[in-house]
Amino acid sequence: MRLNRLLLAGTCLLAGLSLNPLVSSSHAAPPQKAGKPGTMTAKAALPAALSLPDAGRSLRITYLSTNGITGKGLVPVTEEVILPAGKAPPGGWPIVAWAHGTSGVADHCAPSCNPWSERNRKYMSAWMKRGFAVVGTDYQGLGTPGIHAYLNTRVEAYSVLDGVRAALTSVPGLQNKIMIVGQSQGGGAAFASASYAPDYAPDLNIRGTVATGAPYVSQELLEQMATSGAHETGFNPVIVYALYLAQGLSGYDSSFKPETVFTEKAMPAYQAAADLCVYPLTNKARAEELNFSNALKPGYQHALGPAFAAMAYPTMKLKQPLFVGTGEVDQDVPPPLQLGLVKAACEAGTVVQAHIYKGLNHDQTVNASLPDSEIFTKAVMSDQPVTPQCTPTPE
Repeated sequence: MRLNRLLLAGTCLLAGLSLNPLVSSSHAAPPQKAGKPGTMTAKAALPAALSLPDAGRSLRITYLSTNGITGKGLVPVTEEVILPAGKAPPGGWPIVAWAHGTSGVADHCAPSCNPWSERNRKYMSAWMKRGFAVVGTDYQGLGTPGIHAYLNTRVEAYSVLDGVRAALTSVPGLQNKIMIVGQSQGGGAAFASASYAPDYAPDLNIRGTVATGAPYVSQELLEQMATSGAHETGFNPVIVYALYLAQGLSGYDSSFKPETVFTEKAMPAYQAAADLCVYPLTNKARAEELNFSNALKPGYQHALGPAFAAMAYPTMKLKQPLFVGTGEVDQDVPPPLQLGLVKAACEAGTVVQAHIYKGLNHDQTVNASLPDSEIFTKAVMSDQPVTPQCTPTPE
């Protein structure tokens, strides 16, 4: 056990040292020749400080996943697998496939190398008390070689789905009965995973999806955001995500030039985004009062076009029901982006149950949504109908 913990600490430390402020395509993850998507290649005990309260067996697993950037070949990805304490129920613990929110693009920002935030600790502990095991991917390029293609939906989906496959085949006590759950970046990743699953992972028994703070980008919404931010003053948290989006794109698009996107004022923050995790980068951007008006150049949408295209979902019609939780005063993922997702999914024929939480922001909505998502989850896990709600009002 002591050796496993030392090895894990060494892996995360090495990840933190393997940084390069400007990652080029030459740093792409090396292809893996053996195995298939979802094959576990390494397993170690997760230190108690990185696990969840009252958890049982906790592991950090390395597994193979299809390279979501290229759509072919295999790359290593890491994840956490945390089981509830006690004896597994008949058939094994059902799984929460946890898709995490923005942590950064540097390897040392990988969630499996860091303690859970207080918000996420409370949230995931609630899911464990419901009787679920947690399987949480780091996503391709976070904690493993290669760039993290931030907000690339195929990258996120393959990482989530292959992570569940790896857990099911390598960890006793789990059953193939899955809820996909995510927040912020992870809300989009959760929707993407459910969207890709019927074709990419038909072997997985996915029952439903729970997404809070989930982004959805369309040209119309981008133009709306650009117009509303043209004359703003003070810090806008969306800029942090733009910095990571550009850093991710720089890793696999050799033609990308950050100076076509960011002003001279914002370039130091762009450079820093290669190394800083989300909270330090947010503090830096806030101190410099970065926003749409002073950080982005006209035409940034065109320059970031490939990254925006990679945020698209393959279909808006999910096979299973979708729960969406939105904070009424969310400034990180503005409500129009989230409600745009609800509208598009409803119009495509997805069974959507959407909730707006009055007066709550991006972070507050996560745990505030628990009572509603519990009702939703009990229904889909027991094959009961879900009441659709496509035009929510603040609750």
